[in-house]
Amino acid sequence: MATLILVRHGRSTANTAGVLAGRTPGVALDERGAAQAAALPGRLDGVPLALAVSSPLERCRQTLAPLLAARPGLALHTEERVNECDYGDWSGRELAELAGEPLMDVVQHHPSAAAFPGGESMRAMQARAVDAVRDWNARVASGHGEDAAYLMCSHGDVIKALVADALGLHLDLFQRLHVDPCSVTAIRYTRTRPFLIRLGDTGDLGALAPREGGTGAAAQVGGGAGAP
Repeated sequence: MATLILVRHGRSTANTAGVLAGRTPGVALDERGAAQAAALPGRLDGVPLALAVSSPLERCRQTLAPLLAARPGLALHTEERVNECDYGDWSGRELAELAGEPLMDVVQHHPSAAAFPGGESMRAMQARAVDAVRDWNARVASGHGEDAAYLMCSHGDVIKALVADALGLHLDLFQRLHVDPCSVTAIRYTRTRPFLIRLGDTGDLGALAPREGGTGAAAQVGGGAGAP
């Protein structure tokens, strides 16, 4: 169907301050996050992208700005369904303070039962993000071919929830996954099942480029011979 290249936004001022940003406006990349974003075009050099999709939040748009400048023809689409989790009343609060909330134990150990006061549940977050990916997979495959790759810039919890879905993991296990700021996670979707190709990669991504005269390297899962 398509290869999805998920990018977590670069390090933000909220990450540095230990604050749960959520959808709080005005949260931007810090100096390190800007440097991470500036390095992204080089890391993806040689990897063809059909299009780019972004969460509407500023820190995601800032992360993609250098890539879009380096690839003027790359179309960017804003997708509300891959927005940060709506943490409701928790948004903008310090993580150290939230650690004492009884709900935090639920968030960490039984997230499928967690719903944020004044916000959304983690189940709803995963469901909307998975729906968005399914829709974009179909759109990319239809318009650009089954071996096409596209990029989506989103947030840590959203990306981990998408990986859990791809791996067939229950949402209660998604806290075992980790994705650093500006890391790349790649999932190759096929008709029968998805394959996780990269998880939280912060290095070179050249191996995601298509091989000459054949399908993309991203499609060569399972050592190639056993791949669908």
